[in-house]
Amino acid sequence: MGPPRVAVAVSGGRDSTALLHCTQRAARALGIEVLALHVHHGLMPQADAWHDHVRRQARRWGVPLLCARLETSPARGDSVEAWARRERYRALATLAQGAGCNLVLLAHHRRDQAETWLLQALRAAGPAGLASMPETAQRLGVTWARPWLEQPREAIEAYVHRHRLTHIEDDSNGDERFARNRLRTQVWPALTFAFPQAESALAAAAAQAQQAQALARELADQDLPGLRLGEGLSVPAWLTLPPQRRRNALRAWLSQALAGPGMVALLERLERELPLRRQARWPAGAGELRLYRGLLSAAPQPAALALPLADGACTPLDLGQPGIHHLSRWHGALRVEAVVRLGVPAALLRGAVVQPRQGGERWCLSAHGTPRSLKKQFQALAVPPWEREGPLVWSAAGHLLFVPGLGMDARACAEPGAPRLQLSWLRDVPRETGTRVPVG
Repeated sequence: MGPPRVAVAVSGGRDSTALLHCTQRAARALGIEVLALHVHHGLMPQADAWHDHVRRQARRWGVPLLCARLETSPARGDSVEAWARRERYRALATLAQGAGCNLVLLAHHRRDQAETWLLQALRAAGPAGLASMPETAQRLGVTWARPWLEQPREAIEAYVHRHRLTHIEDDSNGDERFARNRLRTQVWPALTFAFPQAESALAAAAAQAQQAQALARELADQDLPGLRLGEGLSVPAWLTLPPQRRRNALRAWLSQALAGPGMVALLERLERELPLRRQARWPAGAGELRLYRGLLSAAPQPAALALPLADGACTPLDLGQPGIHHLSRWHGALRVEAVVRLGVPAALLRGAVVQPRQGGERWCLSAHGTPRSLKKQFQALAVPPWEREGPLVWSAAGHLLFVPGLGMDARACAEPGAPRLQLSWLRDVPRETGTRVPVG
């Protein structure tokens, strides 16, 4: 087993260069191995030169260097800053874990913290945003630490000058298309001229927000277990909380359910509408939130349902053999399976037709039951609206065979002992999940 390891994220700029140099000097005496991690974003023409600079410097200081080059690019409409930050952290985590290192040092300092707080405030961020950057955090399987978060920028500049460290000046830091650069060039000089203590005051505000956020998390950890039903949130139970705890619990649930911080606008909308609605859907990032019978749940955004033909028209299909029958215009597929009960004769499915609901259809749950309207059956069986989407399947003679969300009509089921087939509807979900959701 080798010596303990610590990694330093190095861009080649002043702050990360100073941190790598300082860490290497301190770690050598402690028997700790230092690694340098560098991410080549591929966004700037100078990126190759920056990589070469970091490589030469790491070799001169005797520090092993691990590099990663981003192969992706920002999606259309995506923030370049947000994309670069997200992908950089992923690449750094992969490099560190590959080297058996679970601690990565970042060179953020006090002014970075103050700028982050101010930017978050201007974006109307909640407590989590105003908490800005923590000194340590666990994410992507790695511990991220910012040892210089309470150090002023001037202290780092003095360190660089004293040790005569060479570093890169990133020309993009003057590009005022980016919010942080506008803050640094236009706002920060005027702010600190009028309020010389602005940096330390804003950093202290971030520290107070971190304390408040920690308390909010503790309170949410106490409240949420009594509000959960599976992965969903029980709205009746949620409504019993006082307003501020209600908001805090909802924010925490959204952050977990949507795999990220709860969006302020969505949070405010849910606070207004949840007490008044029994059934609803809200878009939420790449997915959606669904309310049905008092349960709020998160789900992938379904593909928009398209009618296969004009209203009232039918699409003939041969469903007489087990398998998957794709209906691309319906954004899904019908699965046919051989079963021992609750199935229909294969002959009925060989001349089947599919069509959208027209109104007036009646479905039967059991062989001796009374056929009821689809609306009443959906309500009686608590089928959410999003599971009712899909084509109805009819026999060539006009008998209803299958309804998504309900299943096979009992009136068409085969006699005991006869070969039988059963249908289910597979609704498409977003491409990135690579799966389909069975309905009915």
